[in-house]
This record gives sequence, structure tokens and C-alpha cells, in this order.
Amino acid sequence: MAERSDETLLDKITEKIHAVHDSSSSDSDDEKNKPSDSSLKPNIYRLFGREKPVHQVLGGGKSADLFLWRNKKASAAVLGGATAIWVLFELMEYHLLTLVGHILILTLAILFLWSNAASFINKSPPNIPHVSIPEDLAVNIALSLRFEINRSIAALREIASGRDLKKFLAVIAGLWVVSILGSYLNFLSLFYLVFVLLHTVPIVYEKYEDKIDSFGEKAVAEIKKQYAVFDAKVLSKVSKGLSKDKKH
Repeated sequence: MAERSDETLLDKITEKIHAVHDSSSSDSDDEKNKPSDSSLKPNIYRLFGREKPVHQVLGGGKSADLFLWRNKKASAAVLGGATAIWVLFELMEYHLLTLVGHILILTLAILFLWSNAASFINKSPPNIPHVSIPEDLAVNIALSLRFEINRSIAALREIASGRDLKKFLAVIAGLWVVSILGSYLNFLSLFYLVFVLLHTVPIVYEKYEDKIDSFGEKAVAEIKKQYAVFDAKVLSKVSKGLSKDKKH
């Protein structure tokens, strides 16, 4: 009898151990099956409806690495080169054809003297590489340029047809801003300004994107509110007037 009672006692202990183990394993499985905190978080507002990281929005390649300063030496070199070009042409009033001519004169003179002096100084002549533009590259560039020009012409034609008043006013406002900038800046200065912005705005936005997106959400809400008022008071009346004129 004592042996049987010991056996039953051992069986009860083992059953309790298995029950505790099963409950702990089921709890761990429930925790695994629970959605993560990131999935429970509400959707965060991002500017322009962005769903991808800034690096992928910029293309995700070497150009994105330059704009986001992933390689600081390369980004600094590119920005420094653009700054040198702007200083050379804008501040020092150097001309492009003059610069190209001087560079070619200096390069050809060095190669010519090196080629003729190689036999006297017992050194090998310069190895001038054979450079040629591949036909496929030239064709692809021409096709891409043709596609972009045709798409721009089609967009302008659609806007000028008078079908979308809102898009027409947006394009007019954008061109008006460009014309104002063009009256204060020449093309080179404007290009350099855009280049500097591309090397500063993305990295600042990536660093403070939560704060900027929060501010942008409020700004977009206010702009939509003001636009709704403007649409109700002005645009709707103008579009109705235009539709009546077309009918007549």
C-alpha cells in the first residue's frame, strides 16, 4: 500500500509539472502570435503620402547616398566641386568656353611634351585611353529625353484645354514663382541653389522627420481648410461661369 501511495504521489507531481509546462508554453505561443507594437501603432502622417524611407524615395542608389551623406567624403567632394564651379563662373565671372579652352590647351600641351620627352628621360610615353560613347547609351539618353519632352507637352496641352481649373491655377502659380526667382537669380545660381538644397534638406528631414511631419500635418490641414473656403467662394463660381459659356 505504501508503494502504491508513493507511486500515486509521484504521478500527481509529474502531472502538475507537465500542466505548468504546458501553460507556460501556451503563454509563450500567445505572445508570439500577438501583433507587435509597431503594428498596433496608428498610421503616422508622412509628407506627400510617403510610405518608404527617405533613402528609397530618393532612388536608393548612389545618388541617394550622396544626398543623405552616407559617404561623407564623396558628398563633400561633390558639393565642394559645385561650389567651386559657382564661384568660378558667378563670382569671378569666368566663361564656360574660356574654361574649356584653357583646360584643353593645358592638357594637350602636357601630353604633347610628355610624349616627346619620354625618350630623353627614359620613361614610357603616356597611355592615352581610347574613349568612345556607346551607341546604346546615346540611344537610351535620346529616348528618355524624348519621352520626358512628350510627356511635358501632353501635360501642358491637357492643362491648356481648360478641363481642370485647379491644376491650371497650380501650374500658373508654380510658373509665377519660377519667374520671380528668375528675376533675382540667373540659371547658374538657381541651379546651384537647388543643388545645395538637395544636399541639405533630405538629411535634415531624415534626422527630424517626426517633428517635420507633425508640423506638415498641421500645415496641410490649414491649407486644405483655406483652399476649401477659396474653392467655395471663387473657384466653384468661376467653373460654373465657364461651363455656362461653353453651353451657350
